[in-house]
Amino acid sequence: MRLHDTARGAVLPFVPRGESASIYVCGITPYDAAHLGHAFTYHVFDVLTRRLIDSGVRVRSVRNVTDVDDDMLRVARERGADYRAIGDDQVQRFDRDMAEIGLLPVSAAPRAGAHVPEMVQWIERLVEGGFAYDVDGWVYFEVQRFPAYGGLSHLDRDTMIRLSRERGADPGDVRKRDALDFVLWQPSLPDEPRWQSPWSDGRPGWHIECSVLATRELGTPVDIHGGGDDLIYPHHESEIAQAEAAGPTPYVRHWTHVAMVRHQGEKMSKSLGNLVFVRELLEHVPGTTIRLLLAAHHYRESWTYDAEEVSAADDRRRRYEEALRAPAALDAGEAGDLLRQFRERLDDDLDTPGALRVLDLAAAAALRSGHGGGVEPAEMLGPMLGLLGARPAAAPVAS
Repeated sequence: MRLHDTARGAVLPFVPRGESASIYVCGITPYDAAHLGHAFTYHVFDVLTRRLIDSGVRVRSVRNVTDVDDDMLRVARERGADYRAIGDDQVQRFDRDMAEIGLLPVSAAPRAGAHVPEMVQWIERLVEGGFAYDVDGWVYFEVQRFPAYGGLSHLDRDTMIRLSRERGADPGDVRKRDALDFVLWQPSLPDEPRWQSPWSDGRPGWHIECSVLATRELGTPVDIHGGGDDLIYPHHESEIAQAEAAGPTPYVRHWTHVAMVRHQGEKMSKSLGNLVFVRELLEHVPGTTIRLLLAAHHYRESWTYDAEEVSAADDRRRRYEEALRAPAALDAGEAGDLLRQFRERLDDDLDTPGALRVLDLAAAAALRSGHGGGVEPAEMLGPMLGLLGARPAAAPVAS
């Protein structure tokens, strides 16, 4: 398998270190329903997981839940509700929606709020090692002490400062020694949850959560780490710094990032309010259709949601279902060659659009009248659809 690695900027072989592989994907902040952008990201890593399993690799996959976060607490304050109750409700909704579009269950889905004492210990190591400093109960990571900062995103300083400001940080914070220093710990406001620490009764910063949860669940190095490409900076860049400053290197072997889904001229996001919710789509089409819609787009190319594409994906689903029921039997050589081509497409940087083109050929072959052979259409199409997550969740993945 060959995958694009963000840090090295190239499509490179991904070789498991043995018979198993670890995957960590940044999860949701659970204050609203799952949208198509979420679904695209988790679909990509689900297909990756399925193909690794198909090739004989055991996969341990982790997707965290950021239930302690500025946005999470802001929404709880606006709604006059307990942030934990909001999180519980939205996680249940998210899990239901992802199951209905055929995502495999992850091995673990740790919540940040359940592991804050471990984050305090990690921050203590960073302070003791001279990588972090405290001011008035706040603790910051000092990026000048980590010369490799910027090695993932390859951004210049001015761009990093601009993105920090756009993505929730405060480069103008006068407590910082440098505009790029990022928060590890902060004092809690009166209506916010709080944990004891050597610096203040407070709560962790965003970035520290994933470093602690990833290493806790998977050890180091993590084989594949990823999420949406809007997380490259500052989130994943900062994860690397605090993880490698406090522990062994490398933190991650392979960084994989998924492009944004756009709608109404902008990236689909909660802050912009231009969301297409998975649940709304499921009211009109089955989960298989949504997976075929997502698979029609390569994971590194941004795309714009179009309702007509949903109709096209649903037509494709119907055609595949017709082919699965076709009475013709296919030649074993032809069927084997199509399945080989399908796997080759997935192994080439998860080329799901190319894999769908092979599936179209396979369906057409199954629907040809007078076709003789010893392979039933379902024996060929079933594994292909399974690798895309486009079959019922209980269906077996290709062996």
